[in-house]
Amino acid sequence: MMVIDVAKEFSKTPFGRYKTDSQFSAEEFREKLLLPKLNNGDSLTIDFSKISLGVGSSFLEEAFGGLVRKGIDPSYLKAHIKVVDRMGLYDEQVRTFIEAARNV
Repeated sequence: MMVIDVAKEFSKTPFGRYKTDSQFSAEEFREKLLLPKLNNGDSLTIDFSKISLGVGSSFLEEAFGGLVRKGIDPSYLKAHIKVVDRMGLYDEQVRTFIEAARNV
């Protein structure tokens, strides 16, 4: 199992949906970290527990729903990723966004 420590490997303050919003946007996160690490077939834990503030739903939707729009099978994603954070809320949100992107 691989782990992405968001605060360490990306930013303590991830923000925004698109690269035009922030250099630490969901689009950047998806392209630079998620896609390359998902392509090897291992399970992946994405750890948001050390970020400074919470991330917005638009960040989570673009990062993870965007994976589906990029052609990654939603069933594969739900079987291979786990999202952790201090409050234990993001994993369920991410799964909802993945499922919603399937239906678009």
